[in-house]
Amino acid sequence: MVSDGVQNDGDGSLVSETADAIVIGAGIIGASVAWRLAQRGLQVTLIDAGQAGREASWAGAGMLAPGGEVTERTDWSIFALHSHSLYSGFIAELEQETGCKIDYQTNGAIEIATNESEWVEIRARAEKQRELGIESCNLDGVELSPISPRAYGGLFYPGDAVVDPRHVMRALLAACGSRHVRVLEHTEACGLCSTSGSVVVETKSGPLTAKVAVLAAGAWSGGIPFTSLGAPRQLPGSFPVRGHLIGYRQPATLICRMILRNSDTYILQRSNGFIVAGTSTENVGFDRRIDPQIVADISRRAEALWPALEQAGTPEAWLGFRPRADAHQPQIGRFADSNVWLAYGHYRNGILLAPATAERVSEEIVGLKLSTSGMDLSSSGGNR
Repeated sequence: MVSDGVQNDGDGSLVSETADAIVIGAGIIGASVAWRLAQRGLQVTLIDAGQAGREASWAGAGMLAPGGEVTERTDWSIFALHSHSLYSGFIAELEQETGCKIDYQTNGAIEIATNESEWVEIRARAEKQRELGIESCNLDGVELSPISPRAYGGLFYPGDAVVDPRHVMRALLAACGSRHVRVLEHTEACGLCSTSGSVVVETKSGPLTAKVAVLAAGAWSGGIPFTSLGAPRQLPGSFPVRGHLIGYRQPATLICRMILRNSDTYILQRSNGFIVAGTSTENVGFDRRIDPQIVADISRRAEALWPALEQAGTPEAWLGFRPRADAHQPQIGRFADSNVWLAYGHYRNGILLAPATAERVSEEIVGLKLSTSGMDLSSSGGNR
């Protein structure tokens, strides 16, 4: 991936200058927040411990699929549906601002049941989803047999979509560059210190200072030491959930136009023909070793779901670390009374939740007025 808009100081050192906001973590969440803050006139520094966008955002399949995720009404399911409603505008705005083409498909999804028990289960779930405005329609096994001969029945979700997260990251970094966001790769946050009027982010290359900070470092977020007004504070914990994915290189003419899924297996195809299938769920810490047995299992499940893959050749494999919070729900918003905002713990919905997370965090920060410190970010004089 080309890191458009990424700038690094030549000697590897940092100048401790004051920005309006420092965003820690340059994945899709952090880059979206940085872009929105810069649009609102703030001077923003975006840092990442590695290469921008190369962790969970690079690994993700990019499903925008409330039909496969939302099962009941909660605050977070409503938030996810709101973010889904923002997506077409989010993509269009990014493309217009940067000229970067983003593979964004709104062809829907088919949830396949392979037996009567699964068929009863997914129809019952669909009834609850309709109460939330998630539409679906029934498909019988005869209709599905050309795709999946094992299908007992299925549901078509017309609102589900898919986006290439690597395209989104390229566009976000270009957008940040055009808005004069200072992007620092290979700059790991080693500590956060919040005072009444500023935040200092400690890095191995030196400190960075800003009026506020946004912590969006994915699964690594909760382990960063934090002090507020001189006292140690414990951030909400986070941990990685590793997931394997596989990909088949195919011509664009062989198109599976809809997401196919059954239980923990899904298949989607990029516009260029590349087929992505997944996935696995593993609590093994930050172990980057690809497990051949897991890869073989995903391949077997995917080919059973869509037998056309049996002729697609040997797949390639990769993995990513889904960022889960100890509270098992995203941590989004101001942390206590500090000058630090949290934006992590999105688990497997980081791609989907990026627009709404950036909207919420940027609006809270821009509207912030702290009379005791004289801080007013609602009228910053930064680049617009």
